[in-house]
Amino acid sequence: MKLLHAADLHIDSPLRGLSAYEGAPAEELRTASRGALENLVDLARAESVDAVLLAGDIYDGDWLDYQTGLFFARQMSELGDADIPVYLISGNHDAQSAITKRLRLPENVHTLDTEGPETIHDEKRGLAVHGQGFAQREVNDNLALAYPAPLSGLFNVGLLHTALTGRPPHNGYAPCNVDQLAAKGYDYWALGHVHTREVVSQDPWIVFPGNIQGRHARETGPKGCTLVTVDDLRVAAAEHRDLDVARWEHLRVDVSPATDFDDAAGLVGDSLRALAGDRLRAVRVSVTGRTAAHLALWRERERFVNQIRLIANDIGSLWVEKVKVETRPLDTPGEGSAGLIADLRRTADELRVDDDRFREVITQSTLLRSSLPPDVRGQGGIDPEDPEWLHRIGDEAMDLLAAMITESQEN
Repeated sequence: MKLLHAADLHIDSPLRGLSAYEGAPAEELRTASRGALENLVDLARAESVDAVLLAGDIYDGDWLDYQTGLFFARQMSELGDADIPVYLISGNHDAQSAITKRLRLPENVHTLDTEGPETIHDEKRGLAVHGQGFAQREVNDNLALAYPAPLSGLFNVGLLHTALTGRPPHNGYAPCNVDQLAAKGYDYWALGHVHTREVVSQDPWIVFPGNIQGRHARETGPKGCTLVTVDDLRVAAAEHRDLDVARWEHLRVDVSPATDFDDAAGLVGDSLRALAGDRLRAVRVSVTGRTAAHLALWRERERFVNQIRLIANDIGSLWVEKVKVETRPLDTPGEGSAGLIADLRRTADELRVDDDRFREVITQSTLLRSSLPPDVRGQGGIDPEDPEWLHRIGDEAMDLLAAMITESQEN
């Protein structure tokens, strides 16, 4: 027996903020979730799987456009044409979806109940699927406790949308632990909700397959599903298979060997070329390391960002979402500057001990008191209320000042 386990399809998930990026491949990223679902259907047919298990969050909220639901229904019909049944539960995003509540799916799709746990068994295939979907967005009860006993002589699957004991940043819905799942006596737990693949246990098998398509820069790396091979009512293998059409990557490049701007750009270019492949890559680049190029990179950050984007364009199949300069200066200040830099660092360290005082100094900046565009505030931007941001900006300012003092002394 073969089963294909997937979750968190988030079909037509909105891509927020892409309009702010010049040259962003918005159309390719917008349709990526559909392409990933088409890849899932193709894989299920190619592997002649006995069933597809979908552990929630098919949609992405209360969509008003029925084309989203119709697309999903067409893909499920293709599986039906191949005599492949689909077992699914609703997740927290599906619970608020008008499409989920009103759209009738093909006969090969079995949607498990939301009012209580349900078992659907297929004697012909030797499969029993137990599960309960979300009736509302926030489910804080342990649904697994009420799941029924396994059926003898069948391969028993528990289908559950949960964060187990917690998987930040995901909300802790349907909380439960591994011991509680193991106590049910099922052969395989097909979980959903967490977007990172994780084999939680192999006795019994408890698996988060991750989502099938990364949606933003924090969902990096390969995305897809788990292909489960069953032999004599036991899991023989549970293998990840890629489905994603576009892949988000965070590329960290150590530019310590660089002596100038061009050297640093060349090192990033080499890493980008190594990353290019058979699918679109949306890349966030962070340059790190103690380097003689530090001051040049900080002085010409805008030119550096655009140089990296030009390199990516030349390579093809790459789009650079953001470039972050996180380098540090070399620890080799000139003799005349050493004492001054040490004093400045000591003063900065003393100031940062008092977060309130440091916040006051930072927020008195003319720039921060002016009207800032929304896209540079909050997470990943300017946020004087965030202690982590305060310390990071203090370190960066001190490093830049030290490099400038060193350069002036050497010249």
